[in-house]
Amino acid sequence: MQVAYHVHYFVWFEVGRCDLLRSLGHSYRDLESTGLMLPVIEAQCEFRHSTRYDDELWIITRGSLLSGARVKFEYEVVCQEDKTVTALGRTVHAAVNREGRPTRLPPKIREVFE
Repeated sequence: MQVAYHVHYFVWFEVGRCDLLRSLGHSYRDLESTGLMLPVIEAQCEFRHSTRYDDELWIITRGSLLSGARVKFEYEVVCQEDKTVTALGRTVHAAVNREGRPTRLPPKIREVFE
């Protein structure tokens, strides 16, 4: 169909999320090394325009704190060529420890998203 498969948007959201964390000085790998995991507990995507194969995209990502143990990321997928917003999305993540039990986000992470 010459358009991007819908599942790819969620992969792009993950790339945007990891890039945002890295730009704020916190790589996801470093978070996991401390025992903190941020599994997705909610995900949604609103498709506005088709993204074609080989389109160059910007994934604009913003994060906000929902509680001491939850964080929300919002995404805009933008085609670089014509600046069209092709999709909007959001994911919500719960902070859990290595055993999968809920835990509070560390203060340094909460500060970034407050």
